[in-house]
Amino acid sequence: MKPLLIFDCDGVLVDSESIASAAFAEHLTQAGYPHTPQQCMERFTGLSLQSCKSLIETGQAPLPEDFFLRLQQDTFDRFARELEPVPGVVEVLEWLQEQHWPCCVASSGSHEKMALTLEKSGLLKYFGDRIFSASDVQHGKPAPDLFLYAARAQEYSPSHCIVIEDSSPGVLAALAAGMQVCAFGEKHATFADASVFACMSELPAILDAIQDRIFHRQEH
Repeated sequence: MKPLLIFDCDGVLVDSESIASAAFAEHLTQAGYPHTPQQCMERFTGLSLQSCKSLIETGQAPLPEDFFLRLQQDTFDRFARELEPVPGVVEVLEWLQEQHWPCCVASSGSHEKMALTLEKSGLLKYFGDRIFSASDVQHGKPAPDLFLYAARAQEYSPSHCIVIEDSSPGVLAALAAGMQVCAFGEKHATFADASVFACMSELPAILDAIQDRIFHRQEH
């Protein structure tokens, strides 16, 4: 049986992080917390909204009560206009389907957000209802709860799972869960226990190699 592949959503499947960071920076700045899109990407990528809120409000006045509601509406509007799949990911998902790899999504984003982004990008058909959100568990990334929940829901042991992530909190969460990790982006080169790749076309060969390692360990 092939290992379970657990995909993060933003930045791995859909090219959403630059769009979301631009909206986040604009709303934070308007609320009196000056941020650039780059700062938002570096500080908040991979974190749940609750974690972002706690980080922003540490030592500061609370955000306006309707801040995240307005931010979400603006971000969703931008997604509807601008969102595209990550380059090369459609070809990877087609290959995975042909090779009968089991796949799911586990993201810090809400179910509502993932339904929008995966539908808009044309990727929802590859995952069906196998979609898990940080809102389903008590602790979001970098805690391992979300990945463990996704694996348990599909009756896979952590040692038989491979996570594809692009954020440091996500990589840390997967490692804490005892799973194999493919880290998308050269910024992750410092993670010695992760398989780092810079282009989606590299992923199939990496997955085959990890699968061989998993099966080899089981035999011994």
